[in-house]
Amino acid sequence: MTETERAVDDAERAREPGGEKRGPASHWPRSRRLIRDELGVLVVLGLLIAVIGIPYPDFLDSDNLLTTAHNSVYISLMACGMVFALAMREVDLSVGGTYAMCLVVGALLIRDGTPPWLAVPVILLTGALLGVFNALVTTLLALPSFIVTLGTLMLFRGVGLALADGRQITDLPLDDSFFTLAGGDAGGVPFALWVLVTVVVVLTVVLTRTRFGARVRAIGSNPDAAEFSGIPVDRTRIQALALSGLTTACAAALALAFYGAGDPTLGQGYELQAIAACIIGGTPLAGGRGSVVGAVAGAMILAVVASGLVFFEVPINWTSFATGGVILVAVAADSALRRSGRRRR
Repeated sequence: MTETERAVDDAERAREPGGEKRGPASHWPRSRRLIRDELGVLVVLGLLIAVIGIPYPDFLDSDNLLTTAHNSVYISLMACGMVFALAMREVDLSVGGTYAMCLVVGALLIRDGTPPWLAVPVILLTGALLGVFNALVTTLLALPSFIVTLGTLMLFRGVGLALADGRQITDLPLDDSFFTLAGGDAGGVPFALWVLVTVVVVLTVVLTRTRFGARVRAIGSNPDAAEFSGIPVDRTRIQALALSGLTTACAAALALAFYGAGDPTLGQGYELQAIAACIIGGTPLAGGRGSVVGAVAGAMILAVVASGLVFFEVPINWTSFATGGVILVAVAADSALRRSGRRRR
């Protein structure tokens, strides 16, 4: 067993009542618990779709469901990266600003003659570098990432607005394959959804089966034990926040392809929705664990609620109220289930 794996085990034992030693099969209960948590949020998503679809069968139309799923893609991608930050007790509030800035950078490059597909790596690199910047400021100034990313949220959005002169960036070559393919459908399914599925599979493996994922969980479970075990906390923080920026940049690239313009005002409030999606999906602010699949399910729950309100003819002014209510109910239910589980043990 490596030092990282021992740190994960030590940290998780420290979080459990009595800190009892577990045997070689200890990974199985953790795996079953992860599956149970993800299954719960997926069941909630299914029930929510059924509750709306029974009185309004049109909601269950395949085109409407695909549109609703597509509407959740951008928040879902942000949430996929956010899971790693939250799992190690970091918070990235800058994703809304990162999203807007990457969108503008990509639109400017394409408008000025860069082939759209060649602009994509630049967009992704920009997002990753912004995440690294967040981590470096957090580490060097010894400040909470919550405070740092709250500042960089406005900083990055301000840079995006300045680069775009406060206006949409248009006159892009919309007949290019980047816009027709990445902004369209592939096999009858929005291209963005295929990208999301790929990201979910890859990052689920990264979180649950790689040394980096084990370090993230170890640091979130017990930072002192992780550091004592020799885990590179600062380097892992940089990697986690860079990943958060990278998935946000991926969302920006897909949004640019879909909307066909660079709007520096897009992404407002996305950071809170991404965090809410993670929490609904079973990733606690206390760190130590996370679920990429659960985060995406949480984002889709928010999208289903927003779409369902249209069918129920609820005024748009009540959308935020309903979304906030869903978040509170989901978090309260999650807390109650976990307390019940601890009492049974």
